[in-house]
Amino acid sequence: PLGIPKRRLSIMHRMAEIVEQMDVPDHCRTTFSTYHEEQLKTQGNADYFITSGDKIRFFFEKGVFDDKGEFIVPRERSLNKVGHALHAYEPLYKKVTHSPKIQGIAKKLGLKSPVVTQSMYIFKQPGIGGEVTPHQDATFLYTEPLGRVIGLWIALEDATVNNGCLWFIPGSQNSGITRRMVRTPKGTFPLTDFIGTEKTYDEDKFVAAPVRKGGVVLIHGEVVHRSAQNTSADSRHVYTFHIMESQSTKWSPDNWLQPTEELPFPLLYTD
Repeated sequence: PLGIPKRRLSIMHRMAEIVEQMDVPDHCRTTFSTYHEEQLKTQGNADYFITSGDKIRFFFEKGVFDDKGEFIVPRERSLNKVGHALHAYEPLYKKVTHSPKIQGIAKKLGLKSPVVTQSMYIFKQPGIGGEVTPHQDATFLYTEPLGRVIGLWIALEDATVNNGCLWFIPGSQNSGITRRMVRTPKGTFPLTDFIGTEKTYDEDKFVAAPVRKGGVVLIHGEVVHRSAQNTSADSRHVYTFHIMESQSTKWSPDNWLQPTEELPFPLLYTD
């Protein structure tokens, strides 16, 4: 882990301000889930999700709205995540994303021309923080060749077995992928679909990866990982973003996430 303790509280404080100020239209109050069928019905069907790559938008946990779309929990306890362009439009998050420590990690990994593709603030709310089922990031962020996407996962609070830390299958990044989330042709519905299916994984092969606040976890795009529901009384806030080695790499035009004229994928290195 690489400590980033100095800005940790500032990152959390700024997110608290963003949440306090959020004004989300009723039709955008979308529940986020990682279950296959629910992905198709919620995030996949929602224009709100598929157009969030160059915006800052809000995604909620299950059961936080009543049948009229009103909060039944405090708004700061309602969110699953905020994404996907914090790194572009929020100065503090941009500064952390492009910090010398992060750039140093990328350089040690030998990345020549990395770009930032997306960013998220994940809450893992106490008691209701949803399970993230086993998956590979390359399912959603596909490149040719594979192996060009890396997630950087910054623990803003201690991530423990009790509050939903990450679990990995060691060596699983060497087995390729069996499922892809793709955009469907324009004018069709739903807006995304899955090609292939996720493997069934042996629970005994997963290894917990608890990390102290301020630590950074690097996530290979093809490594299988998951996190359990948070049933504890402690939240597990995280700032996470993905980078891609753009040199000699093709970003799939079928990915849900696409660079736009307003926000091309920014270069990680700023010097």
